[in-house]
Amino acid sequence: MENRPQLYAAAAFAAGIITTLGFMDFYPDLQSRFWRSWRTRRLNRSLAGAGLTESKYIDLEDHEREGGSVAEIREGIESCIGGTPLFKIKSLSDETGCEILAKAEFLNGAGGSPKDRVALSMINQAEEEGLLKPHSGDTIYEGTVGSTGISLATICRARGYKAYICIPSDQAAEKSDLLLKLGAIVEWVPPAPIIDQMHFVNRARNLAAEHTADPKRPGRGFYANQFENLANFNAHFGGTGPEIYQQCGGQVDAFVAGAGTGGTISGVARYLKSRLPQIKIVLADPQGSGLYNRIKYGVLFDTKEREGTRRRSQVDSIVEGIGCNRVTANFEAGRVLIDDAVKVDDEQALAMARWLVEKDGVFVGSSSAVNCVAAVMIAKELGPKHRIVTILCDYGTRHLSRFWAKAGSLGGKTDTELENVLDPKP
Repeated sequence: MENRPQLYAAAAFAAGIITTLGFMDFYPDLQSRFWRSWRTRRLNRSLAGAGLTESKYIDLEDHEREGGSVAEIREGIESCIGGTPLFKIKSLSDETGCEILAKAEFLNGAGGSPKDRVALSMINQAEEEGLLKPHSGDTIYEGTVGSTGISLATICRARGYKAYICIPSDQAAEKSDLLLKLGAIVEWVPPAPIIDQMHFVNRARNLAAEHTADPKRPGRGFYANQFENLANFNAHFGGTGPEIYQQCGGQVDAFVAGAGTGGTISGVARYLKSRLPQIKIVLADPQGSGLYNRIKYGVLFDTKEREGTRRRSQVDSIVEGIGCNRVTANFEAGRVLIDDAVKVDDEQALAMARWLVEKDGVFVGSSSAVNCVAAVMIAKELGPKHRIVTILCDYGTRHLSRFWAKAGSLGGKTDTELENVLDPKP
């Protein structure tokens, strides 16, 4: 009996501990509910002071614990490629009476261009075929004027590969600067014709072969070969094309795009034509490229290719990323589906780039400007109430030192006429 008070005290102490522990688990939720209730009362008092009636008070509800939807969490930077938005270019649509829609490929999440799709497709295919193995010392070699290299360099970092990029020395400096920041090895090669082994494409191919043949070097050399590798075409046939079709609800009258490797226009054309046989596929070709004549007359030739008149090795134009003077597997994969071609000169491209900033706040690069000039030409040819889709490839920030240096600053200009874009005055 003498020990009973001590037993009571011990039991009470234990009960207190249990109660405290239980309260600690419950307290965060209790505290959260208290502060939400307090904020609601305070907000309602403020509204009342503003003259709102009690019926207009706001009742804050807690949906955090009601099983609300959770945003999708994606895996790696590669998962941010594709699914780019399609938006209406308001100024061009208003001027032409057509609906001119732009696929915002500059919003691809790795390298910021449609080449993200291509780079990922080529790497995935090579891995499936056992030609590449992550974190094995394998190096991916590619010859590119910039965007494909940037996409490859980004995904190489994500996948555990090294990137070796051969780029013509006359391309915009910011592209090679970005490649270096991404950890790629960059080799600048002088402009040369495709038959020259120092042409940037041939140089990359040869380096990859030398790497693989050297037993002293870790890993293998893989030549991505964007011009001939049909993983390029497949990226757009299985991705860009279906996205456009779905985003347009199956209602598209024309698709307009430029071609460098030809993967985009061929892949999209192959998909859209299979579902919309009457759709018009149009090539947008910069000056100096022979692809316009390939579509129009079946011959690869441009007047600037006359002996003694050529200034650059690939395309005699300030436009980068599109235009070509040789047949590629990716272009030929869809060439028969291309209905027409439009030639766009440098002055038109520069004027369109300025127009898009002036009227729409859209700051894009040279190939995107070419695409938009061609889209307007086709809109005028088809007449009002047609829907035309084109591609915006990359931001203008990759073209500051060349294309935009020539385009100049816009200033406060707001009165440009579309006719002056299509027929710019010298």
